[in-house]
Amino acid sequence: MISLHTEICDLLSIKHPILQGGMGPYKTESLAAAVSKAGALGVISSIGMAATLLPDAAPIDAIRLFGTDPPREILRKSVENVAKQLKSGGTFGVNIPVAAEFLLASKMFFEQVIESREGDSDVERALTVLVTSAGNPKPWAEIKKHGLTWIHVVPSVYHAKKAEAAGADIIVASGHEGGAHVSWDPVHSMVLVPAVAKAVKKPVVGAGGFCDGATLAAALCLGAQGIQMGTRFIATKESDFEPIWKQAIVDREERQTLTGRGLFGPMRFVRNTRAEKIVEQTLSDVPRFYLGEPVESNEDILKLERNGFEDLIDAKSDTALMFGGECVGRIEDIPTTSELIEDIISEAKESIKKMYKLL
Repeated sequence: MISLHTEICDLLSIKHPILQGGMGPYKTESLAAAVSKAGALGVISSIGMAATLLPDAAPIDAIRLFGTDPPREILRKSVENVAKQLKSGGTFGVNIPVAAEFLLASKMFFEQVIESREGDSDVERALTVLVTSAGNPKPWAEIKKHGLTWIHVVPSVYHAKKAEAAGADIIVASGHEGGAHVSWDPVHSMVLVPAVAKAVKKPVVGAGGFCDGATLAAALCLGAQGIQMGTRFIATKESDFEPIWKQAIVDREERQTLTGRGLFGPMRFVRNTRAEKIVEQTLSDVPRFYLGEPVESNEDILKLERNGFEDLIDAKSDTALMFGGECVGRIEDIPTTSELIEDIISEAKESIKKMYKLL
């Protein structure tokens, strides 16, 4: 059988050149284990865990999601649980945002990853990747000293070069069509991925709009060594996300996402009443930015986000806050993770074979 093997498969010790994005507010613990078991790279998301540090300002009710454990303990238990499920094989990573607003939590989670690896041989074998995003990579070069493969997510060629200079092993070029955190600059994957692949020597992974075999084949043609998927993995049976969120992704078409201001900058949401209100609030703040007036904080946005997450947990689909990329318009089912990955690889192979016939 023809395999689809790229440079990142060797770097990450995975069978398929597919990465799962780190997606809050959930731990993505169940999803990470399922993705890694299927031969791709599963990733635990830490961003929601840090909400317990800011009980009054947090955009989510962390206790409802994670219980009363402190953030480090939440991460420790998640790491150990995934590592336990991968005893027979498979590797996974942890995503840690390194935005300025998140640095206290970033350092704490980084220390916990190292501590977990040093204290448990099963964790050390399986947890081999650290993914950083949403901030300056330079202060995080220490990652390499601990035997981890370092992936950094970027929205531009400029940031890709900074990540390469800092020592990142793999660079994820994340286009504007992606869900959740995106750049203010609307540079989409068709432009961003080949530009980054040309600008750096490190292997590049495409993110934003990738959801099936055709887009995996396209990413390889654009110079990437694989793809990172977030929205597509939400709509799987094993994902940690709410049933109404999964169904919303299946129900929406490609025009039914919106971008607005979030905790760490702009975010792309699945369109509903909640998303529309966030966009309205974002637009109302714009004149103050341009006039140089201080926008005290994200209080209005945070209130909308927090209420939206509460409505999500309470299954109120029209007012729930749900992230999603433009590829919602190409997602029509909720398969198991292994079925999804197998279908993607099979379709990508067929797409590549068809291209050969054009020569």
